[in-house]
Amino acid sequence: MRVLVAMSGGVDSAVAAARTVAAGHDVTGVHLALSKNPQSFRTGARGCCSLEDSHDARRVADRLGIPFYVWDLSDRFKADVVDDFVAEYAAGRTPNPCLRCNEKIKFAAVLERGMALGFDKVVTGHYARLEECDGRFSLYRAADAAKDQSYVLGVLEQAQLAHSLFPLCDVPKSQVRAEAAELGLGVAKKPDSHDICFIPDGDTAGYLSRALGEREGEVVDQDGAVVGSHSGFHQFTVGQRRGLHLGVPAADGQPRFVLEVEPVNNRVVVGPKELLAVDRIEGIRPTWTEARVSGPWRGQAQVRAHGEAMPATITSTDEESLLVELDSPATGIAPGQAVVVYDADRVVGSATISAARSTDRGVA
Repeated sequence: MRVLVAMSGGVDSAVAAARTVAAGHDVTGVHLALSKNPQSFRTGARGCCSLEDSHDARRVADRLGIPFYVWDLSDRFKADVVDDFVAEYAAGRTPNPCLRCNEKIKFAAVLERGMALGFDKVVTGHYARLEECDGRFSLYRAADAAKDQSYVLGVLEQAQLAHSLFPLCDVPKSQVRAEAAELGLGVAKKPDSHDICFIPDGDTAGYLSRALGEREGEVVDQDGAVVGSHSGFHQFTVGQRRGLHLGVPAADGQPRFVLEVEPVNNRVVVGPKELLAVDRIEGIRPTWTEARVSGPWRGQAQVRAHGEAMPATITSTDEESLLVELDSPATGIAPGQAVVVYDADRVVGSATISAARSTDRGVA
């Protein structure tokens, strides 16, 4: 089988490539150049896609004896991930760029080009498990719960899963590093990347201010009283506690959190943590890993990459919407995030959160 391995320059994709070679496949490695002006080096565990990462990937490919190429997808990455990220914050929403990158770049652009070049499968170093039955592919959580990445793959559909391989489905990260060391791969001890790859300094608020500019506005409490000011609503997200710089303390002395971002009014609403609690999540643009499940059905919902899987009743009444009713209230759920729904360890589908509500209070 002709297999294309997406090699980031990290240890996970390196071992995924090595395992694919060991399985006897005809393997080619490809590194994705996602920036027009990449950094020369990474800073510890921050960022990725630097020239150093590209060189690390090439050295792994040389060690494994496989062909290696660099594909320039920077224009598409900017349009589908970076520009989308900025536009979502400008609309008062909180996007997940890693999930969008998987959807639009790694499992759309790469698959499209790979299939056009005659490859049968695309391999990545994601921690997730695929099972095939009667020609249908099901996506499951990985064996290593701490590294499970099924959440960020929840946007994938059947046609994409059918051409994907995840060789790290059954191993913990410690074993991956051990395998890399045994093979003499220089990335065996390389730290994992964190944060948003195109914001390597981790200063998301600063990045957004440079992209969107600054405009002063009010910070108000849940009753509409002005308690502070801000230089741009895009610097805040629902559930945020730090960096509010409030001039008026709460009457009860308790900390306050962002309850809502209002781009039209250029206002940020803050209040006590209990007002963040929601038990009804409304989603739009759902995707299904196998086929749409209308429901209502009992499953679990997850709203963060390594968040809790929350018991819920899930309903999809049409092709454009998803309703998740949580058994117990949860906090810090913001429009723009992804909700991924599971049946035990199996991923069923995902949607973009359009609203999060409490059945007692209305919109959160």
